[in-house]
Amino acid sequence: MVVKKSTPPASDDVLNPKTAAEKLTKNKAKDEQDELSEEDQQLVSELEMIVERLKEPSVDIHRVALENLNNVIRSTTGSMTSVPKPLKYLKTHYEALSELYDQWMDETNKRALASILSLLGMAYDREGKRDCLKYRLLAGIEDELISEWGHEYVRHLAMEVGEEYALKIEEGSDSTDYLIETALKVVSFCMKHNAEADAVDLLEELDRHELIADYVTKETFERVCLYMISCAPLLAPPSDMGFLATARKIYHKFGKPSQSLPLSIRLGRQELIKEDWDSCSSRLEKAQLAFIMARQQIHMPELIEDDEDEELVACMNNTNLSKNYLNLARDLELLDPKSPEDIYKSHLENTTVEATLDSARHNLASTFVNAFVNAGYGTDKLMTTSTEGKDWIFKNKDKGMLSAAASLGMIMLWDVDMGLTQIDKYMYSEDDIVKAGAILAIGMLTSSVYDEADAAKALLTEYIADENSQAIIKLAAISGIGIAYAGTNREDIIETLLPIISDTDVTIDLSSIAALSAGLVCIGSGNSDVSSVILQAMMERLDSELNHKYARFMALGLGLLYLGTQDQYDAILETLKAITHPIGKQSSILMQVCAYAGTGNVLEIQKLLHICAEHLGEKEDQLPQAFAVLGVGLISMGESIGSEMSLRTFDHLMQYGEPYVRRTVPLAMAIVCASNPLVGVLDTLNKFSHDNDKAVATSAIFSMGIVGAGTNNARLAQLLRQLATYYHKDPDMLFTVRIAQGLLHMGKGTMTINPYHHDRTLMSHTALAGLLIPIVAMINAEKLIMTDSHFLLYYLVRAMYPRFLITLDENLESVSANVRVGQAVDVVGQVGRPKTITGFQSHDTPVLLAHSERAEIGTEKYIPLTTVLEGFVILTKNPEYEEEDESK
Repeated sequence: MVVKKSTPPASDDVLNPKTAAEKLTKNKAKDEQDELSEEDQQLVSELEMIVERLKEPSVDIHRVALENLNNVIRSTTGSMTSVPKPLKYLKTHYEALSELYDQWMDETNKRALASILSLLGMAYDREGKRDCLKYRLLAGIEDELISEWGHEYVRHLAMEVGEEYALKIEEGSDSTDYLIETALKVVSFCMKHNAEADAVDLLEELDRHELIADYVTKETFERVCLYMISCAPLLAPPSDMGFLATARKIYHKFGKPSQSLPLSIRLGRQELIKEDWDSCSSRLEKAQLAFIMARQQIHMPELIEDDEDEELVACMNNTNLSKNYLNLARDLELLDPKSPEDIYKSHLENTTVEATLDSARHNLASTFVNAFVNAGYGTDKLMTTSTEGKDWIFKNKDKGMLSAAASLGMIMLWDVDMGLTQIDKYMYSEDDIVKAGAILAIGMLTSSVYDEADAAKALLTEYIADENSQAIIKLAAISGIGIAYAGTNREDIIETLLPIISDTDVTIDLSSIAALSAGLVCIGSGNSDVSSVILQAMMERLDSELNHKYARFMALGLGLLYLGTQDQYDAILETLKAITHPIGKQSSILMQVCAYAGTGNVLEIQKLLHICAEHLGEKEDQLPQAFAVLGVGLISMGESIGSEMSLRTFDHLMQYGEPYVRRTVPLAMAIVCASNPLVGVLDTLNKFSHDNDKAVATSAIFSMGIVGAGTNNARLAQLLRQLATYYHKDPDMLFTVRIAQGLLHMGKGTMTINPYHHDRTLMSHTALAGLLIPIVAMINAEKLIMTDSHFLLYYLVRAMYPRFLITLDENLESVSANVRVGQAVDVVGQVGRPKTITGFQSHDTPVLLAHSERAEIGTEKYIPLTTVLEGFVILTKNPEYEEEDESK
């Protein structure tokens, strides 16, 4: 107490944070001074002497002193984690040296001193001062000068350039040329010293990412492009598309058409696709591009100059898809047809399911299972056998016969000639429902392949135009033509469909399906004619008609027109606000969802989550909320981090959401993980499949089928068998379980319905639509899929594609080559040449690839014409390999 009183109150002793920090620094400096080793003491003395010399008036002495100071800084190296000692001990002289710079007159000496001050400015960086940049500009920014203090210095300088630029833009200043010039010097240094990511980041901060193309070399362009492509999903528009355009320009510059084409497709610009095609140096390269375009459903026959080059035309038309698929099945010994019972494995279930199930409903489930499992194989045990076919159709009731006849289209998938022969006998059936099924089958048959004969148009348009056609036949013809010509943008098909959409005398179900087909045909094109006709139809229809269960497909058709177009739908959105019926709000949310599908746009997801969180009254329309939940999945599916975050968000929605939101959550999870059976997702869906709310359980079971589609996942197969036992007394639930089992074994485990392909970089619009339509129907499964609209499940045919890798030789004939298949590894920004796959196994092609797998060529005998080994890959012989072989 006495001691405290006797202490004089000095202003220095007031312990505010600032004085406390200063005192600590002073004490620390004093302690360090006391603890200096003899060597350090000598360095301090030397530095003090140099600074004293710099204060003298003689210019010559200054020059010698600056050279000495330069040498002392360079020669003294510290450890990686500590500041070099000269910089540490020069801190006390920094202000004095700054003042000297202002006083000197000799330009050469001033520049030398500015260079040293720039380095010291990095070490003693003060908030908002940016001395490092200030003195660097005064010292000069020539290439050899900017890099004189090494990497860390250049990185700090880059940071200050970015800060200064942001400040100038905020102030509205135009004088940023000197910053761009400095940045380009930094970029040049980074590109020469394996710091490509730093160079791209700096130019991105300055909104000049396109300038990177002038600095890439043959050695660095691959790393730069890979980094830019992986950054694109994380950037806000329009920078994301800008990055892709720059990466594409670089690939094009270095003559890599197979790598620039996918980026041209993502940019959605046909003139760039044509540019890539024309840049091919050989016919084989063009064939490789044709395979990539065929997988993405882009048909541009005008690119092929020689119309008689049938091989190239066949590549672009995907004509040989069926033949190669069957060859794969032969190699994997999968040609024998499977019956539904082979899938159900009822003997492993603990109950006699058949005894308790309505036989027509059981037969309908078997129809779908049979179609999914034998899809594309051309043979099965129910429909294609000469005696059984017609018998099986009549074992179904009402619309079930339509689905049974239509299943032929899926069984004969991609094989147009054989398929038409098989379907033809049902085209003349006296039963309109069977005839309608055959008509729908024709539409499915030509999905994913381009038919030169245009059979679907020739056979289906007459039923659409014929006023005497039965409604069910018209409905099947309209659906079929939409499936057959999805993504083609053909005007003749649109002209057939528009009158049906606009005619108010036509029933709302036909009009809605016509709008959906028009949306499919013009998917992602933003076709103003189609959108205005659909809007007009919505305005003219009575409220009672718009309440119809099919009306949502009119809204979905409008949304599909703007799939992936981002913000090009503002005018339509304003028009929709004028529609008082709830379909106006449904349409606006579906448009927003479709426009940003696969972009990972965080702001749009947040808007949708606000809609999901609303608590609506009983009388309010809840479909918009359901569409918003699907939207969260649709937008985030294109980006891995976003997908993980969305799955976490779905857990919250499941716990706190409204009933309608809860029933849609499993479906949204299915969109995110289609044909990608992640263990965590399967466990969650399995938990939901026992939910008290029957609608939630139905959605969850169907979603299990979508998540496992075409994978033959053994764990999921067991879960579904357990569910079949659990729900053996509930026909609707058991029907859904059977559908899920059929989806799981789709194509006997050789297919995928995930819209992403080409190493998960390209999203197929038509495949996404094919996946989305049945999922939208499942939101009200009790009104649609469970009653008379089960044929909507056949829209999945647009998303179905073999998940194979088939290698072809220079004659485009199948050739077996050794490949390594393993889990894909993200190697963006890693040094050296890291391995792109892990846990691989060696196989001979053809092989199957799972969703997260990647393949590499395992032999030096061949050189692939594309870096992404997926689908059809053309191999050319490696000339060096042969020479080496001969010398042995």
